Amino acid sequence: MPLADSEAIVLRNYPLGEGDLLVSFLSRGHGRLRGVARGARRPKSRFGSTLEPLSLVHIWFFEKENRDLVRISQCELQESFLEAQRDFSVGVGLGVLSEISETLLPEREPGDSSFRLLLLASREMKNSRTVALPLAYFALWMLRLGGWLPELTRCTGCGRELGEEGAAGGGVRHGLFCRACRLPGMRNLTPGARRLAVHMLAERLEKIRAESCTPADVAHLTGFALDLIEQQSEKKLVTRRLFESMAPAGEAARGIS
Repeated sequence: MPLADSEAIVLRNYPLGEGDLLVSFLSRGHGRLRGVARGARRPKSRFGSTLEPLSLVHIWFFEKENRDLVRISQCELQESFLEAQRDFSVGVGLGVLSEISETLLPEREPGDSSFRLLLLASREMKNSRTVALPLAYFALWMLRLGGWLPELTRCTGCGRELGEEGAAGGGVRHGLFCRACRLPGMRNLTPGARRLAVHMLAERLEKIRAESCTPADVAHLTGFALDLIEQQSEKKLVTRRLFESMAPAGEAARGIS
């Protein structure tokens, strides 16, 4: 039972037994793992508040062959997101990041790019106290890293350039489609949202923040990306419903036809 250690981001925790925690975390060197922290819920626990969701920690754990769960032995807090989560909207946004990571990332598959992306988007929400743009950026790049992002400049159906016209995607067919090729039930992606997506794939998040992007374009892009994530995972994101309930009336559903 070798001892391993890694920088990690806590994704979620769940009560286990009378005083333990079941912890899901994304480690930089070992990928997404689940482990048991013995006594973590007791008042004088050695873990303290280190296992709160989205905490950046250095974690030590034991792995046993043929066991799904690791045993967490020690945890040192490097950066806390607890204060930021007192802001309800930021707390919901961080919850969406966490759920997407748990949903898309396979267990025990190291992925430094996914780790850095999650930390980047979480810090942007924490520091700027904004949710929409970091979430759109994170969801788009998670699709890109997973190989699920469709071509953004050409119609998947007929192959012609989309130009400045709107496009649609989602539903039973993967890709982006022009007006002639689209099917009922696909989500509209405005030209502005598509331009924003292309820009996001070419620039760092902190630079995009200074750019002028309309709330409507960000909302369209976020909805499109979350649709694709749910389509690929075959699972509805619980935190998405809460996030969309905070949007202005009708904003979350805009673009569906």
